[in-house]
Amino acid sequence: MTSDLATLQPTPTADALPRRFSDFGTLGEALDYAAQGKRGLNFHDARATLVRVYPYAQLRDDARAAAYRLIAAGIAPGDRVALVAETSAEFAQLFFGTVLAGAWPVPLPLPTSFGGRDSYIDQLRNQLSSCDPRMLIYPGELEQMAGAAAEAEGVAGVDWSELLARPAVEAPLPTATGGDICYLQYSSGSTRFPHGVAITHRALLSNLAAHAHGMEIGDTDRCVSWLPWYHDMGLVGCFLSPMANQVSTDYLKTEDFARRPLSWLDLISRNTGTTLSYSPTFGYDICARRISSQTKASDRFDLSRWRVAGNGADMIRPDVMQAFVDAFHSAGFNAGAFLPSYGLAEATLAVSLMPPGEGIRVELVEETELSGMSHGEDRPQRYRAIVNCGKPVRDMEVEVREEDGTPLPDGAIGKLWCRGPSVMVGYFRDQAATDACLVDGWLDTGDMAYLSNGYIYIVGRAKDMIIINGRNHWPQDIEWAVEQLPGFKAGDIAAFAITTPGGEETPAVLVQCRSSDETERTRLRDEIRDRVRSVTGMNCVVELIPPRTLPRTSSGKLSRAKARNLYLAGEIKPYDIAA
Repeated sequence: MTSDLATLQPTPTADALPRRFSDFGTLGEALDYAAQGKRGLNFHDARATLVRVYPYAQLRDDARAAAYRLIAAGIAPGDRVALVAETSAEFAQLFFGTVLAGAWPVPLPLPTSFGGRDSYIDQLRNQLSSCDPRMLIYPGELEQMAGAAAEAEGVAGVDWSELLARPAVEAPLPTATGGDICYLQYSSGSTRFPHGVAITHRALLSNLAAHAHGMEIGDTDRCVSWLPWYHDMGLVGCFLSPMANQVSTDYLKTEDFARRPLSWLDLISRNTGTTLSYSPTFGYDICARRISSQTKASDRFDLSRWRVAGNGADMIRPDVMQAFVDAFHSAGFNAGAFLPSYGLAEATLAVSLMPPGEGIRVELVEETELSGMSHGEDRPQRYRAIVNCGKPVRDMEVEVREEDGTPLPDGAIGKLWCRGPSVMVGYFRDQAATDACLVDGWLDTGDMAYLSNGYIYIVGRAKDMIIINGRNHWPQDIEWAVEQLPGFKAGDIAAFAITTPGGEETPAVLVQCRSSDETERTRLRDEIRDRVRSVTGMNCVVELIPPRTLPRTSSGKLSRAKARNLYLAGEIKPYDIAA
């Protein structure tokens, strides 16, 4: 790394090395090939200033040295090595070093998604207990928390600066095969009962090839990402995929994006050739909200080269996407660049991708079709916009099924199943959970969907469904109804079912409220209650709660299940409002 930041030059977008679409036997082979070219990883600070250039050739050499150090520390093939997944060159070389040593890297989250020190330590302890690693390696600034978690679980805790300063004495490296486990990935909902998803080299490379073919990656493509490397979309889609498909990538740390979200768009504008970048819906939302109505986006940004604006990891909101287009069209952003997708860690990552250039496509579905009930004469028809999440990726089969497993025809809503070479071998040391979702090679995704002319439309998460009097209600619909009121936004609201003291099921809505005036809180509660009743026809329990109270998954998504559990346990304390 050059010490003078002013002289740093990012790795090139174009390269003479012929591109290969992840057609390798193992991840190590993919790294060896990428190291023959000049592309690589580029790390930026919070103001999108380049601070470290890391060509794949240097990553390969450093990964081998890290493997020697791990072997000298007693790491053997099949051991798990837990790594706190900071977006950095240190994590990158340790991840690949663990793979080259024949062990299984296990990326674990940073504390940015958690409520405080104790909850972060508790999260690490749960995942360490689940994956049973030989060691936990972390950046020095997290030693107090990560070290406490490691000590509590009887795991060796190591500061990665100290580990990487040890002598790298050459040792024989094991030969991997496609069927070997490459890494363990915790699915984003894993908190109290974490599930480590076991992914083989073959599964990973199959999915990475599907990315490259599905997004039609070419010689002029370059990627920008702020997504965390402990989540499948960040780790697989924006770290492993660029390497295995030989794409130069520019990174912002997730916490820097959270503080300065428009730096993401600065980085896309600044680096000529940036064409690929992904985000969940909330990333587009926060950027559209941050750009001032008095600011002309074209004065600051040039988004005209952005060819693939990927969207995934959460329900895709067409209203948010439109707001982003409205905010940044003058900066050259093309709405056709939006590329909706669907995936999950249990399928390595991608299950479906929209063909590039088709953009956001929406179907309006009448609510009685979503609820499974006949339409009543006394109520007007209401529709929900369902976003097209694209076609199954290469080598992936999908079916929509009834609860009893019967395949359903086009247009019928049911459980989405998928089968293909990138589906996990199972959950680590949890055969019961594996058997519950893997049947004859088919994976039950847990999501509700329908198919239409070869495209997949995701309706919602089956376990989040609210069932009142035999009728299905989607929490997203209730939350959306509240979001339309002034002063509320996506992420402020969580809807779920509870049982009243009288034994009846009823929806509850937790709403983060910023007002300290009791009269205003009463007015807001009544307005929310009326709004939900007008949209859904249901009476509901409305609780106003302090800002930043609702829990998030490691990838930043609202966790309705955890919100419900915390509310019922009395750990989320609503404001006192007179009835």
